[in-house]
Amino acid sequence: MGGVRRLLLLVAAIVFVDTMFYAVVAPLLPTFEEELGLSKASAGILMAAYPAGTLLGAVPSGLFAVRFGPRRAVLLGLALLGTSSIAFAVVDDVVLLDAARFVQGLGGACSWAGGLAWLIAEAPAERRGELIGAALGAAIGGGLFGPVLGAVAGALGTEPVFGAVAVVAAALAGWALATPAHDAGAAGAGAPLRDALRSRRVLAGMWLVALPALGFGVLDTLAPLRMDDLGASDAAVAAMFLVAAAVEALISPVIGRVSDRRGRLVPIRAGLLGAALMSLVVQAPEAALGVAALLVVMTAALGTFWAPAMALLSDAAEASGVPQGLAFGLVNLAWALGMVTGAGAGGAVAEATADLVPYSAFALLCAGTLVAVLRGADRADQGFDSTAVAAGSTMRP
Repeated sequence: MGGVRRLLLLVAAIVFVDTMFYAVVAPLLPTFEEELGLSKASAGILMAAYPAGTLLGAVPSGLFAVRFGPRRAVLLGLALLGTSSIAFAVVDDVVLLDAARFVQGLGGACSWAGGLAWLIAEAPAERRGELIGAALGAAIGGGLFGPVLGAVAGALGTEPVFGAVAVVAAALAGWALATPAHDAGAAGAGAPLRDALRSRRVLAGMWLVALPALGFGVLDTLAPLRMDDLGASDAAVAAMFLVAAAVEALISPVIGRVSDRRGRLVPIRAGLLGAALMSLVVQAPEAALGVAALLVVMTAALGTFWAPAMALLSDAAEASGVPQGLAFGLVNLAWALGMVTGAGAGGAVAEATADLVPYSAFALLCAGTLVAVLRGADRADQGFDSTAVAAGSTMRP
């Protein structure tokens, strides 16, 4: 177990840095809006560029991890992270910033697929949710420092701050090289991708990963702009994301353990209900502090999805004969689809109509999914197969 703990520390550090650099942009949106003339739609594109890169790289990164080993996938991801952070430090054009974020998303796909597949390969099955939750807690911890990094970059400039990210990425690559791994590829192992995507259990797991990502895409794009409209400073926006990430980081490992002991869908049901309710009210306050408080609560609701949904998809893929590298490639794919849709479409729809429209659409999706999950549980109790519960209710240890 000592080897698992050391590997968890490495994977946690990798996803921490990746998420930190991802989270740096949201607090900078008001600054970019002022200096580069960003509209809500342009801000949505910038937010969506990272998940768009992850979307494109999701399946290839999973196949790369299967074919060449998870450590090599991690090293490729760190190389792309370092390159993109240098680019982000020196460019001042919106299109080039979008491109740098896109490359970072490609790197994130490799780092996450490789890192989590590496961890799960060494972990006992009965602790899968707990370990994924711990890694996610570290990643969310990166979200604690991402807004701070954004505020520092706004004060000192992007060159020294984002240049330091590249140095850290290089150090992590050295750590990964010094960590033992079985990187002897496994080409052809497990069911082919098309068979995995035909599995109702896998598809159900992917939806439950994609749904909270969609909600975060909408929230991360619209909430900072709403607070700016209400007179909040960049520091106040950064503080909002700091508190929200702290809450999510604290609950993630706990939720992972609950999903190991009580079943994957127990925390997911609670999250669906909370997210549906909060998305209807989060934009209502006329004071920045009220928006910030509701955003923290909504973040906590969405945070109950991550560990159980990812563990659920990992379980379902394993049952279908899919290697874990490809399984976490599918996690990346589902997450990216949700984030691209939430950030891109959410910003565009809000600009064309009002913020209430994308928030309400997300609430309807959560409510519909909750109804499907509850109905599926009832059918399962009566002996029927159900897509909604097949991916979770039968996975109890």
